[in-house]
Amino acid sequence: MSGLRITDLDEADLETVLVLNNAAVPATSQLDLPGLTGLWSMASYALGVHVDGHEGVAGFCLNLDPGADYDSLNYRWFSERYGSFTYLDRIVVHSHLRNRGIGARIYAELERKIAGRVPWLFCEVNVKPMNEASLRFHHRIGFAEVGRQDTEGGTKTVSLLAKHLS
Repeated sequence: MSGLRITDLDEADLETVLVLNNAAVPATSQLDLPGLTGLWSMASYALGVHVDGHEGVAGFCLNLDPGADYDSLNYRWFSERYGSFTYLDRIVVHSHLRNRGIGARIYAELERKIAGRVPWLFCEVNVKPMNEASLRFHHRIGFAEVGRQDTEGGTKTVSLLAKHLS
């Protein structure tokens, strides 16, 4: 997609990011502004997507390295099993801009930034409720399932995904 730029998110972007994030529930978990601000401040990488003709941030990702003070069951699962990694906590693209290669571009930029720094990139995708499109996408770009776990009192089950970086 032409006219696409990926930049570091700054604090001024967070209100738009919050709207994008909460519009993507249940594919991602709901946040309030203090929770998002805390997550953004912990992030090793916080990337925003800007697309010509779209006002504000059109997509984003938030990524954490080991040792973050993050109370996430999924993040803890990876932290207990791996020492060197980066964890993609959430990635969201505006609903009107999906299926245009933006997600793949975000991943490519993230992988470029972390190249040679860590051997693993982790994330999770819901399998209850099922997010089939996201599972297909992640498998297509090289992720494989390394575990599953129930979250949110059993109302969600996630596929824990890993991509070994060369």
